[in-house]
Amino acid sequence: MGEAGSMEERLVMEENDSLDILKERYNLVIERIRQIPEEHLGNAQLEAFFYFCADFLLMMDDTLGFIAGGGLKTASLEELERRNRALYADILPEHYEESYGNPAFAVRKLGAELGAKLSFLYTELRSLIGFVYEGRLEDVVIRMELFVEIYTAFGCSLDQDGRLPSGEEIRRILYWFVSDYADVAEERRIKSQVCPEDCFAIERIMDSDLTNPRYLYGYGEYIGDSERKMAEFMAGLPEETIAAMADTYTEGYRIGFEVTGKDLSKKRTAALYYKIGIERMMRRAVENFEKMGLKTLALRTAYSVLEGRGLGRSGYAGGNPNRQFEYDHKDDKALFLDKNYLNRKLEAARAAYEKYKAWARGYAGPAVAASFGEEDFKPTPKKEALQLSPEQNRMWVEYRAAAGELQRKYIPEEERSFTIIAFPVPEIGPVFRELFHETIRINTLDYMLYRRIQQTLIDALDKADTCEVKGCNGNRTDLRINLYKLSDPGKETIFENCVADVNIPVGEVFTSPVLEGTDGVLHVSRVFLNGLEYRDLSITFKNGMVQEYSCANFETEEENRKFIWENILCRHNTLPMGEFAIGTNTTAYAAAKRLGVEAKLPILIAEKMGPHFAVGDTCYAHVEDIAVYNPDGKEIAARSNELSKLRGTKPSEAYFDCHTDITIPYDELGELTAVGKDGSRTVIIKDGRFVLAGCEELNKAFEK
Repeated sequence: MGEAGSMEERLVMEENDSLDILKERYNLVIERIRQIPEEHLGNAQLEAFFYFCADFLLMMDDTLGFIAGGGLKTASLEELERRNRALYADILPEHYEESYGNPAFAVRKLGAELGAKLSFLYTELRSLIGFVYEGRLEDVVIRMELFVEIYTAFGCSLDQDGRLPSGEEIRRILYWFVSDYADVAEERRIKSQVCPEDCFAIERIMDSDLTNPRYLYGYGEYIGDSERKMAEFMAGLPEETIAAMADTYTEGYRIGFEVTGKDLSKKRTAALYYKIGIERMMRRAVENFEKMGLKTLALRTAYSVLEGRGLGRSGYAGGNPNRQFEYDHKDDKALFLDKNYLNRKLEAARAAYEKYKAWARGYAGPAVAASFGEEDFKPTPKKEALQLSPEQNRMWVEYRAAAGELQRKYIPEEERSFTIIAFPVPEIGPVFRELFHETIRINTLDYMLYRRIQQTLIDALDKADTCEVKGCNGNRTDLRINLYKLSDPGKETIFENCVADVNIPVGEVFTSPVLEGTDGVLHVSRVFLNGLEYRDLSITFKNGMVQEYSCANFETEEENRKFIWENILCRHNTLPMGEFAIGTNTTAYAAAKRLGVEAKLPILIAEKMGPHFAVGDTCYAHVEDIAVYNPDGKEIAARSNELSKLRGTKPSEAYFDCHTDITIPYDELGELTAVGKDGSRTVIIKDGRFVLAGCEELNKAFEK
């Protein structure tokens, strides 16, 4: 016992020594930053930039003192709102045209050679907000030291020979920053993903007074009008409504393990993904997961390149102060992305997974509470923004595949699951309250009814050789989908009968198409995918692979193609059609049409509102060898396609690590027909209505 005690004492002493050193470094660097606004570089534009950044970092210092002094508990609600607004003011849309976070403004003021690089620097400094609120002093210190290092490079150069540092010199400083701290960042990221110890967000959920909007400001995330209204709305809901929401969410998670034959009792943790404002539901969910034997964790959306900042948000987050700012910096990694850096990240991740392998093996998967209804966003491509080169794109695609494979080694796909549910936000407009309650109703529809109807669909589809899908009302879709050929129809089936478990709400039937012989055009007039709007989106398939693609978002074909290539093809030259599905949730569709929000719905709900097609991997990617059965006892045989079958011999060609669903809404669907080998035709949907016998119940929602 004595030795153990002395070891613990030594560890505490080491931690204290480390903290003392960090505090000393912080005091030194913040004192240097305080001096900067009093100094002169002899270049007005550079001085303006460095003064601005220094003021921001001094605001971070003030925020640290405010939090340490108990300000989050004692300050008025008005002061909390003012402080939150100040943290994000310069990147809000009304100020963004003159923000250094805007690469176009930075280039205009600082020149083409330095502008984008210094805009990157300021964007990285903005990640301090979250670190300050979490008390992550090391993350604060290293970024402040980076700023001082770059400022000093300008001061020294001007003092010595009167020239500015080159863009390449600044890039090298940034490169070595991300390279030097890659190991620490990867370990921190992976630990936070699987280990629930000292989870900042869970403490906010469980310890805050959720009836008082003050709690919103304890995260450091942007809190706008929508977040405040959501918290107020949630605070007014009766406990039974909160329970129904949370129970649907967590029960879907549990059932996901049950229906796939996975052992939940072996798991230790589940991860919560949510948007700030719905903590009452999250608190009930934490309690539900505890009853399942699971601790919960929640990881903040990444705002630093060291933690994987890019386009899109995952984990937990507040409001998005400016989606254009996020879009402008989606490729900032172009500054430092090379083979050595990516190899270092992979090695650091491997070491971290090995260190936390027990927690990783016990990770059950994410439980996602998504949001929808945010204001429409049409991104503006900017030539001043950093862009990956073709070679960097290739390396990034390869890295993502390797990182995914590494993660699956420590968190096996065949042992984990997930669930996802979605709720609207007040930003959607006056229909919010009605839509919210309608969404709760949709999320709790009678899944047994849908299971029976969907089995009727599957019985008809199992007799088909192919399916034909044609659009109407301006929709140019004309597709022929080649289906898997059953060898034993008495024991096998082509489509999975999907009800409300991991994907809430009900319902759809889906399959992995045979690529060869799957041809034609997929077209939708307007669709939102991963938060981005696509207008007049058209994708042509040849033998199941994307051959051509276009949209009408931008003025030039080049801009449109690049937009699709980056965000749907995920930078691959082509992708397969990984899924063909028929959505059956006409109740959701009718409600969306009645309330005029069909264009706002997330793909989670939209995919249930008509036939949809996934571009990318199949739904069974990486777990094709695990048998899956429908409620009728038949095994789903169509789990692979011609590419995923290469997983044993050519794994690099088998998977693409992406999957994007694109739905044709019922009012753009002319006909969906199952075609037999003998040419017989069974019409499933005609002019947006189900005409297959046994599916009449689905049309009642349209009549209402």
